[in-house]
Amino acid sequence: MATLTALPTRVLKIHPTRCTGCLRCEIACSYMQTGEFQPAKSVIRVSPFEGHTSYAPYTCTQCAEGWCMTACPVGAITINAAGAKDVMDDTCVGCKLCTIACPYGTMFYDTSTRKAFKCNLCGGDPACADACPTAAITYEEVATADWLADFAAERGVRLLGDGRVV
Repeated sequence: MATLTALPTRVLKIHPTRCTGCLRCEIACSYMQTGEFQPAKSVIRVSPFEGHTSYAPYTCTQCAEGWCMTACPVGAITINAAGAKDVMDDTCVGCKLCTIACPYGTMFYDTSTRKAFKCNLCGGDPACADACPTAAITYEEVATADWLADFAAERGVRLLGDGRVV
């Protein structure tokens, strides 16, 4: 059963079967984050699978647990108006503990600024979702923050085949 939570009320949903690997999301994200087209500084990444025949974008899930926030020793990660965990550059000391704590690998470290950075949902208007031509990334209103749990439970039953849920 999915866990109910109040924040965020809108989340980025990733639909890997729709992704063509065009990387428009990475380019749009990097422009919004840096003002320049630098896909290396994008906070959404597209991973190729199966010998580059399928792709899956991934970014911060804005998880309810907030391991990055918990790990930050100076409280540099807060929740912004869009419900995203947001790194405050003026407070971040660049210790990288948040990058270690994130189990999804979606906290990044900028060597030029010596600060952590991550998806902040572009303040409530994610550029990646707007740029995606196939709707592989959507920004949707949801009743639960843990929208992946039902899929994972269904897949577990399907893979085990004996009715047990992992």
